[in-house]
Amino acid sequence: MEPKGQTIRSYIGAIVQKHLDNYLHMNQETAEALQKKIVQSEKERKEIAGIKKLAKESVKKASLHNKKLRDCRVHYNTNHERRLDSTLFITEGDSASGSITKSRDVNTQAVFSLRGKPLNSYGQSKKIVYQNDEFNLLQTALNIEEGIDNLRYNNIVIATDADVDGMHIRLLLLTFFLQFYPDLVKSGHVYILQTPLFRVRNKKETIYCYSDKERFDAISKLGKNPEITRFKGLGEISPNEFKHFIGPKIRLEPVLLQSTSQIAELLAFYMGKNTPDRQLFIIDNLRIEDDRVEELMGA
Repeated sequence: MEPKGQTIRSYIGAIVQKHLDNYLHMNQETAEALQKKIVQSEKERKEIAGIKKLAKESVKKASLHNKKLRDCRVHYNTNHERRLDSTLFITEGDSASGSITKSRDVNTQAVFSLRGKPLNSYGQSKKIVYQNDEFNLLQTALNIEEGIDNLRYNNIVIATDADVDGMHIRLLLLTFFLQFYPDLVKSGHVYILQTPLFRVRNKKETIYCYSDKERFDAISKLGKNPEITRFKGLGEISPNEFKHFIGPKIRLEPVLLQSTSQIAELLAFYMGKNTPDRQLFIIDNLRIEDDRVEELMGA
């Protein structure tokens, strides 16, 4: 005689199987999409099975002397009272990471330094995460290989320069997260660090400005001929100054996905090969900024 639990499972299983079978026969598009997903997942599992062990061994060796990660003491996957403050800054190059490292809170703020521009992972299989050293080390630092349940940092902050190269690196990192770990973004863990573009000061006061409007307001407040510095990169901001921008008044812009957003379509448009469409989009949305203070202030 079958155990009672086994009988119930068999009964429920038979009902689910019958209704699912009927549904898929009546909805061919759904059935084909489901089959495609199953085949793709199976293909990815077979592709990465052979390299996963080697990748893990490589990461263990690298982690002992991982110069990319400057870790903190408090992590999100613990019961520490400050676990929600745990933050990983992902920076570009040694200059920017050096400024953040010297000015960070070593208890809750970690730094992961990229070497130049990361690989464009759009359209790649999960295998690339294990084959690419930086992606593999980043995945390990975050502890997300098997999902985000044991994520080590509550806040994953992309900290790149506010220039064309910095924006490109930002886009490549977002592509990586959306391609392989979309739940990180959907769960609200990914942010963009806002750092000042200008420093406006006189002998009595210093004002850091995050936009042209703030710069114009600062010029009006400080009066004639204040000293204006344009920060071209994070590495130009000294550690003494940087501590103000990643401290209690840190400005973080969350990366949000609308409920109607289709990740595959977003990535295809911005990272795919539809160059003419993107060119038209850029032209239609191009903003021309006039750097003449007097005109923009309405003088």
